[in-house]
Amino acid sequence: MVRRITVIQGHPDSKNHHFCHALADSYIKGARNSAFEVRLIDVASMDFPLLRSKDDFEHDTSVESIRQAQEAIRWADHLVIVYPLWLGTMPALLKAFFEQVLRPSFAFDYTEPARLPKKHLTGKSARIVVTMGMPAYIYRWFFFAHGVKTLERNILAFCGIKPIRTSLVGSIESRSEAQRKKWLSSMQQLGETGR
Repeated sequence: MVRRITVIQGHPDSKNHHFCHALADSYIKGARNSAFEVRLIDVASMDFPLLRSKDDFEHDTSVESIRQAQEAIRWADHLVIVYPLWLGTMPALLKAFFEQVLRPSFAFDYTEPARLPKKHLTGKSARIVVTMGMPAYIYRWFFFAHGVKTLERNILAFCGIKPIRTSLVGSIESRSEAQRKKWLSSMQQLGETGR
């Protein structure tokens, strides 16, 4: 049973309130209504450097905000990752965040001699929530949701996180107020069930 949830707000704009923020807020409201413990990581408000070498990636960071994010992920039973689709995948800031946070020794380690990953985040589940300008079915069926699949398979599952569920919110600019309210209600219900 999920009891502790960490929501990762991956929208890179911290100056404006976007629909990604409203979706995350609705999920958090639902989770708290069900007495789940919730922590929020707002990637846009964090300050961390880009990784530029293998050496940077393989050695622990001294950035306090990254250590706090790692602790929030370690603490959680369930992760909720919310972001807008940019050029078919997650915004660069969110990718840079994952590169900083999901390092060897925290998220996985390689085993010898096969160098297969030893997964350190097993026992956690995740939900990925993505907003986009195109209809969601086009992204899913024509583009095979390639950016989301990369996050699912090559990042989260690689570290042992499963099951991973997705919510794709398409045609975001043309959604009516009633359609937006329906999505917010759906997110609140997901929060109430911890899914």
